[in-house]
Amino acid sequence: MFYGTYSHTLDAKNRLIIPAELRDDLGSVFYVTQNVDNCLSLYPAEDFNKLREKLDTLPKITNEAARRLRRFYFANSRKMEPDGQGRVLIPGPLREYAGLKKKIVLLGVDDHVEVWDEDLWKEYNEATKPEDLLYDLNGFEL
Repeated sequence: MFYGTYSHTLDAKNRLIIPAELRDDLGSVFYVTQNVDNCLSLYPAEDFNKLREKLDTLPKITNEAARRLRRFYFANSRKMEPDGQGRVLIPGPLREYAGLKKKIVLLGVDDHVEVWDEDLWKEYNEATKPEDLLYDLNGFEL
């Protein structure tokens, strides 16, 4: 399970240091992909495979939305293997998609880690009203 918020920066070569607390659970090989909230998601290999299996249940030939969703997740996914210092290179198209500049925020979100540009995260987080969170889930109660 991933949790917590971590502030980091991209280095001059667009590498990101994955915090040791997250690196252990991500494993020596993990995947990065686009997220629907204009950030990136890091998945351990096992959880990325679960995502793939879930998307495999969608009709691939007859449903355009299912095809688009599969393309969204898989066309720009990359296998990541941190170097000895825990750094990974974030590919250009994924950096551009998420608007990543220099300052980065990593968020533990249960089964994955989200990677946000710091300014975009602040904007998104400030627009989130706690009182609306459960209401939007049709009466879901904790």
